[in-house]
Amino acid sequence: MARGKRTSLAGLADVVGTNSPVDREHTTPQRSAPLDDLMPNPRNPREHVGDLADLASIADMQLQPVVAVTREAYLQLYPGDVIPARFVVVNGCRRLAAAHEYGRSKLDLVVNDAIARDRITLISASIAENVDRRDFDVIEEARAVETLVAECESADEAATRLRKTPGWVSQRRALLQLAPELQAALRAGEIALRDARSLARVPQEQQVARWRAKMDAPAGRGSDPPAGKSQARKRSRVVTDALGKFDAKPELLAEALHKYLGDDGLKRLLAIIGGASSEAR
Repeated sequence: MARGKRTSLAGLADVVGTNSPVDREHTTPQRSAPLDDLMPNPRNPREHVGDLADLASIADMQLQPVVAVTREAYLQLYPGDVIPARFVVVNGCRRLAAAHEYGRSKLDLVVNDAIARDRITLISASIAENVDRRDFDVIEEARAVETLVAECESADEAATRLRKTPGWVSQRRALLQLAPELQAALRAGEIALRDARSLARVPQEQQVARWRAKMDAPAGRGSDPPAGKSQARKRSRVVTDALGKFDAKPELLAEALHKYLGDDGLKRLLAIIGGASSEAR
């Protein structure tokens, strides 16, 4: 894997050979296991582990063990999943990815099958590791919360499991009501979370127009927005327009992304898409 690149969890699942919210029953003492015995949770809410540079020191020292469940315990919950490794890492998927990237051969782990006593507990443990992290994609977070609500059959129960308020859960779920263009803009950091929550309350067919109107509004009475912000808004509008016309004119999106990202950015994007495409096959 290239250093500094976004790494797919799905890709790591093929390389096989403590912040848990649950109690410690059925927990084995800390031990070490070769990387071939470990694989990331296939149902981790994160689609990518992101840039792993902050974990480069794992090559020499592991400060915290990963938390895993046995293959047998996991398959009791999801018998249709393919689990070729002995253990499934529930908390510590980024550490596992960093171990692969930076050449560590073993990881310290705690095996806690209590996490796999039911689907709700496993999902809660997976979300708990990532929630509120600054680098956790907010749409991934929203999808994970929605999955937990579906398993719990109650938003209030999901909030209790996550130790969050029902209002927080409701706000995250509302983000999934955003138009696809706005979800993409939110993930790219072009929309503030508070603005996204406000837009989610607007009928979906009106959301993009409402967002554009807000972007076009002057920064203050009698003044224009700073030149840098104005230019960024124009570029993001071009990308949003191209997304809306993708089915009819996909070449517009290619041109818009090239202008928005530049040569280097577009090359990085194509490399990521190419990697994801290979994994899907």
